[in-house]
Amino acid sequence: MTLVRPKAAPPQRSTRSASGSTRVEGLRARVARGSRIWVEGVHDAALVERVWGHDLRVEGVVVEHLEGLDNLAARLTEFEPGPGHRVGVLVDHLVAGSKESNLTTGLGPHVLVTGHPYVDVWQAVRPQALGIAEWPRVPRDEDWKTGICRRLGWGTPQEGWRRVYNAVDSFRDLEAPLLGAVERLIDFVTETD
Repeated sequence: MTLVRPKAAPPQRSTRSASGSTRVEGLRARVARGSRIWVEGVHDAALVERVWGHDLRVEGVVVEHLEGLDNLAARLTEFEPGPGHRVGVLVDHLVAGSKESNLTTGLGPHVLVTGHPYVDVWQAVRPQALGIAEWPRVPRDEDWKTGICRRLGWGTPQEGWRRVYNAVDSFRDLEAPLLGAVERLIDFVTETD
């Protein structure tokens, strides 16, 4: 009897995208649809791109940041949502009675607002992905990102953001409320009227 060392199988490329959907190979990005997904800020846009970027290019969906929810009404007036020209809006801290919920009600049938209960999109990243037990509590009168970085020893908010962003490789690193909110927005803006 002769023992023969097995040959290692070549590594297989994943057939799944970071969002968990089936990866479409060799497909060029689709021309952008008339509909859009709007997010509050740059960090929200970066996390959406990191996890759903492949899916968005396949579907031809553009993600734009609002530079704050206070700009929503003016942007909607400028955009003029309608059939084939929908807007999906992702909102941080979308809880009953909040400023965010008051700014996002009654926007019409061609606008869908979804969100998550977290103070900031950072908090939608699972603590385990960052190697922490839980997100620290920060008092309301303190800037949340500065307070988080101080309590975790992460330096500046810019340094903290790099840690948060680099901890996300796929949908598994995000909390369910953010996952569901983004998936609903993608379905809404890709639905044909």
